Amino acid sequence: MRKRNKGQQKQRAMLPPGSMGWPCVGETLQLYSQDPNDFFTHKQTRYGNIFKTHILGCPCVMLASPEAARFVLVTHAHLFKPTYPKSKEKMIGPFALFFHQGNYHTNLRKLVQSSFAPEAVRKLVPGIEAIAISALESWASTGGQAIHTFHEMKKFSFEVGILSIFGHLDGKYMEELKENYCILDKGYNSFPTNFPGTAYNKAILARRRLGELVSEIICERREKDLLVKKDLLGHLLNFKNEEGQTLSEDQISDNIIGVLFAAQDTTASVLTWILKYLHDDQKLLEAVKDPIFEVRILGPEMSGPSLDRGRGRGYLIPKGWKVMPLFRTIHHNPEFFVDPQNFDPSRFEVWSSI
Repeated sequence: MRKRNKGQQKQRAMLPPGSMGWPCVGETLQLYSQDPNDFFTHKQTRYGNIFKTHILGCPCVMLASPEAARFVLVTHAHLFKPTYPKSKEKMIGPFALFFHQGNYHTNLRKLVQSSFAPEAVRKLVPGIEAIAISALESWASTGGQAIHTFHEMKKFSFEVGILSIFGHLDGKYMEELKENYCILDKGYNSFPTNFPGTAYNKAILARRRLGELVSEIICERREKDLLVKKDLLGHLLNFKNEEGQTLSEDQISDNIIGVLFAAQDTTASVLTWILKYLHDDQKLLEAVKDPIFEVRILGPEMSGPSLDRGRGRGYLIPKGWKVMPLFRTIHHNPEFFVDPQNFDPSRFEVWSSI
């Protein structure tokens, strides 16, 4: 056997193909100036299923195949850790649990899970039902006007999220939380330029006000001696770690905003598609009405992982780079799913064979 010299080893450790765009801004402007799906599809067509780019201030490796995604999420998951661009982290708050690892993450994750365990959610059912009935009545009173389903589902999921986090909240807090959260939501995916008047700047200001509102609610609870309430805020206020340390108001605020943000948008999207496809597929609607209908969770999901050092398909992935599986691209690839643009409720029954 011949020993390879350092030059040969270095030559083999190549970055994936792709382009990094302009200094500092990378290809962020191109991403924001077109449909993101078109942007990534063009890259995949030109460079293949694994390619590099530079967006939102971060060098990235994008993965558009099941094998590559499995490498990151399953077989070599220990080499990667979840993270977000700094602009996103600033929006939610640096103490949110999904920006951390170790004991802090583990303790808060258990705390949040216990707050949304079946027995806890069961107690919220009357409140959730009241929110649903109120929403239905408001739709019925529109006089036949069209309803924007996704917007309505966002309102619904926001109110359910507030109920889960704070319990029954005073109306003055509810309205101001909703107003500032909507501003934050609009600016979350905007171009991160923190100049007065930009969507990003407005979102940062709204996030600051949301933190102030949470502090006011905490202060009111302490004054009224309501710290034993069993909602998420109550659990966070009463938490103590192994050393007896409690959470600061900033830590509580960041995790409340983080949980609300994580639950609201994706939940609204899922509810919107459920309504559409139940309406379009009468057989599926009848199946859902069956009392033995089974709901299954079909695999892991991770967004925006960054990494230590790893190799996939002969490529070197430098420490500090972001690695992002393109789930939508994978799911809409006809090589993996037949006729991917059509809704097929039985499609994922063969998930394990892919």
